[in-house]
Amino acid sequence: MPPTSSDHIRFRELLSAPGSVVLTTHINPDGDGLGSELALAEVLRAQGASVRVVNHDAVPGPYRFLDPVGQALEQYAPEHHDGLIASARLIVVLDANQLSRLGRMEAVVTSSGADKVIIDHHPDPGTFASLTIVDTDASSTGEIVFRLLDEAGRLPLSANGANALYTAVMTDTGSFRFPKTDAELHRIVARLIDMGADPVSTYQHVFEEGPANRLQLLGEVLAGLQLAHAGRVCLFVVTRDMFRRTGTSEIDTDAFVPMTLTIGGVQIGLMFTELDDCIKVNFRSRGSVAVNRLAQAFGGNGHQNAAGARVRRMDLDTLRQDVIARALHLLT
Repeated sequence: MPPTSSDHIRFRELLSAPGSVVLTTHINPDGDGLGSELALAEVLRAQGASVRVVNHDAVPGPYRFLDPVGQALEQYAPEHHDGLIASARLIVVLDANQLSRLGRMEAVVTSSGADKVIIDHHPDPGTFASLTIVDTDASSTGEIVFRLLDEAGRLPLSANGANALYTAVMTDTGSFRFPKTDAELHRIVARLIDMGADPVSTYQHVFEEGPANRLQLLGEVLAGLQLAHAGRVCLFVVTRDMFRRTGTSEIDTDAFVPMTLTIGGVQIGLMFTELDDCIKVNFRSRGSVAVNRLAQAFGGNGHQNAAGARVRRMDLDTLRQDVIARALHLLT
């Protein structure tokens, strides 16, 4: 449900209270999490708060343009950040609603006496926060942050802040082509552009400046494309051997999974990525096919048309066959 008036009041109170603030997002941060963090950090600093943005993982290459000097977004290191997190008066978790999504930061965030806030658009939030702002009808966490700041009278943003939120919205809507892209969202985007967001350069940074070996990896993945259930399921497999041969890593696969739905007749797209400690499964679907139900069967979750899971203690072939078999029950 959208934030209530009491949520807005509590949010403004927490923003205005004195003391240090830590912002964070999920492991393997994406454009939505990073952009939302940077925009909120700008507003907090403008009102005199001491703000640090600390994430489990380093900033992926396509998003380094958001922090060109490399100082605004910090990678978690216990010796540098545990004391900071423990003494913070406020911790805001953006684009994630379960502490397990924070990786190695989970324990120290759990034990911190700080007020904790969730701002997210994914379903089934945890209960660890004193304020939970979750709107599953929103296109992105960036959209929710925009609305919260607008309601609190904290807009306009600087050009950098506007571009950060634009990046959040653009990436999580698949460049404005996913179902939750509506007229109101375009009005938000227009306001961000009026504040200085640059759609052309942002798209180029995110989607058109990758390394050559990322395309080599994509070539191997596409060569192994598989169809199942009379062409209604398309799946990609990314193995550790592919990463080794092409000199790539998990982050280089970020834009691959939507391609599974570019084939006519496909209702469910799957991508299996073999990592050192687990197999990551990305689920995508069209229309009313609820792949989050499929993800839940493997310990994951997500939206109706976009979900994910990380599966341990199962080999790749067994997992692939099991997911494909279960997918049949969702097909229309």
